[in-house]
Amino acid sequence: MARKKILLVDDSSTVLLLHRMMLAHCGYELLTARDGQEALDKASTERPDLIFLDVLMPRMDGFQTCRALRARPDTKNVPIILVTTRGEPHYVRQGFESGCTDYITKPFDGEELLAKVRSHLEEARSA
Repeated sequence: MARKKILLVDDSSTVLLLHRMMLAHCGYELLTARDGQEALDKASTERPDLIFLDVLMPRMDGFQTCRALRARPDTKNVPIILVTTRGEPHYVRQGFESGCTDYITKPFDGEELLAKVRSHLEEARSA
């Protein structure tokens, strides 16, 4: 069985490293992108099973990227978890309106991250 692919999208090298460290021991194939456009390109070529997407990024923010991913036939059903420091209700609403599957705020702990990964990969497999 092929390993599940997770695309981690953030303009911060530190955040990407932190996500990789939290998920490294779980056996997933981890891919990274530094902005929304790179995320769109990687999603098309790599076909991830789950996408973690930062909101505040250059070139194309997470909301724009999420809408673009939902508009594409090959990524419209991939679970997308928006990850951001912005927990205000209007940001959360905007995230779900852009098409995200889930929304978590930084900082978060590794157990929360792993629980969300497992939950959304299980849901995607049973759909």
